[in-house]
Amino acid sequence: MKQIHRPLRLCFLSHRHLSTLAAPVFAEYADRVEIEVVDAHFQPALLAARAREKSGEVDAFVSAGSNAALLRQSVALPVATIDINGYDILLALRQARAHGVAGVGVVTYGETIEPLERVKELLNVEVMQRAYATPEQARDRVAELNGAGCQVIVGPSLVVEAARAIGLRGVLAYSQASVRAGLENGIEMARVARLESARSQQVSAVLHSLQEAVLAVDATHRIVAVNSAMQAVLGAPAAALHGRDLRDVAPELALGETLQGLPDEPGLVLQFAGRDWLAVRTPLREADRITAAVLALYDARRIAEADASLRSRRKGRRMPAARHRFHDLLGQSPSFRQAVRAARRYAVTELGVLITGESGTGKELLAQAMHNASPRANGPFLALNCSALPESLLESELFGYEEGAFTGSRRGGKPGLFETAHRGTVFLDEIGDMPLPLQTRLLRVLQEREVTRLGGHAPIPVDVRIVAATHQPLEAMVAERRFRGDLYYRLNLLRLWVPPLRERTGDIETLAIAALHRRLAQLQCGHDPRAIVQRLLPRLQAHGWPGNVRELENVCDRIAVLHAQAPSVEAVSLQDLLYDCPELAPAQPPMAARAVDDAATLRAVLAQWDGHRGRAAQALGISRATLWRKMRALGLG
Repeated sequence: MKQIHRPLRLCFLSHRHLSTLAAPVFAEYADRVEIEVVDAHFQPALLAARAREKSGEVDAFVSAGSNAALLRQSVALPVATIDINGYDILLALRQARAHGVAGVGVVTYGETIEPLERVKELLNVEVMQRAYATPEQARDRVAELNGAGCQVIVGPSLVVEAARAIGLRGVLAYSQASVRAGLENGIEMARVARLESARSQQVSAVLHSLQEAVLAVDATHRIVAVNSAMQAVLGAPAAALHGRDLRDVAPELALGETLQGLPDEPGLVLQFAGRDWLAVRTPLREADRITAAVLALYDARRIAEADASLRSRRKGRRMPAARHRFHDLLGQSPSFRQAVRAARRYAVTELGVLITGESGTGKELLAQAMHNASPRANGPFLALNCSALPESLLESELFGYEEGAFTGSRRGGKPGLFETAHRGTVFLDEIGDMPLPLQTRLLRVLQEREVTRLGGHAPIPVDVRIVAATHQPLEAMVAERRFRGDLYYRLNLLRLWVPPLRERTGDIETLAIAALHRRLAQLQCGHDPRAIVQRLLPRLQAHGWPGNVRELENVCDRIAVLHAQAPSVEAVSLQDLLYDCPELAPAQPPMAARAVDDAATLRAVLAQWDGHRGRAAQALGISRATLWRKMRALGLG
């Protein structure tokens, strides 16, 4: 919000004698500054100053003598002093001599005027000096000079008042020139103070916008700044903390070593208020001298969350998060439901899982569902097929690499799968195909919970859960020394077997309807997938499905494409269907070789399959090459 400009404001605090002298000068500054005059001294003056400082009514004070000294000790706003100079004293002494007196007393606050002692013999008048610190001392010094024969007393307003109270003549030791000088100083102080206040407000706004808990102390360990987050940590408002010694408020957070200039310990972790914090302590210097120190506390939990988010973002574009959940898993066969129940139990643990089963049974879907039902659900889920990459590339994908680790490595290096999946789950498919050297490195990750990049030396802590899958007999591979036994037992903490589709034929209808529904929707076809499946269900259930659910989905895709181009489900001919999906043809025993030695039989089989030699050869139980040779021999080529 834009601030409304207002003129500078000064408060002129003095005794009435000085105010009367300064009144004509105030008019000269009417267009530059607002001046409020308060006639008071000592305690009343201090109370008036504090009230105006608290309300924000002024930018600076202007005062003289003891008033100025008291204000400088007691208020935070700047105080400009009207000083007594040699010219003022000479004018006052000249005025005193005009009264024809022989002795003049000069009483000043704090200390006497040394130059006056050296020149008083030249003034043709006897001058005696005294100094005071309190109003009582001022009155005593005036009485003392009166006893010494001084008939005129020169000094500030308080002294003039004391002299006149006992019948002496009092001469004010100030001039309008001194008042102007004091006002000029006050205006400059007010201008600087307002600039500093604006900067302070900006810094305070930034400080309070930080999520980190931040405080600052001065050289004496007194708290001078504290933001909202730190107030919450310390359990006290700023007003109750400002000015207090940090060592009394929270000894665990003391900044003594920082104020002494000792080097800070990087990555310092503190326990305070029941939580872990990363502490950063910074000294503030002015002219090579430490004048303050700043403490920033970073919540360790937020750092861990940010670290996980960053790791996930680096890898997220190539490795999507888990999409499937337990309610997405279709099937009611007893063997499949038993596998799902086991997966639900395993999901809530941190133990590794080994999923076994034939290819295409949906092992990764179960892994994703377990991740989404686990405490790591908000973390990344990254999958890698260990049989899809050569050993060197698989190693860099799993463990990452540093810049320059090998020719063609990315500038700045690249985090591996385990780093990116920090606080999440890694799914290693076809773990049985992992080369033995990489099995050794994987075992170390499982044991030490840390990973070292290719070309690197520093181990990087990782927190991942590993779910592995295979269709191979790992126990037999261990016996044949083709798979490490220690790694096998590390992976096989919880075992999950997924049944093949041929053992859950009751689920084929549900799975086929779901697959057809997805593909027909993509093809913008409105045919009812249930009607299609009901028409083909006996053929679907009769097939052995060696490729399991993946093969079923493949066949359903072809069925959907065929039906998408037909006006109705009934319009699709069985002949076209079997041509596109020979898997649905009734299983027939292969014809004997002698049964296909005549041209008529070959013509009949080829006609049955619309001349498609591959399907005809499959029906005859011979290879396409054998079929081609028989056709040439019988003159059918």
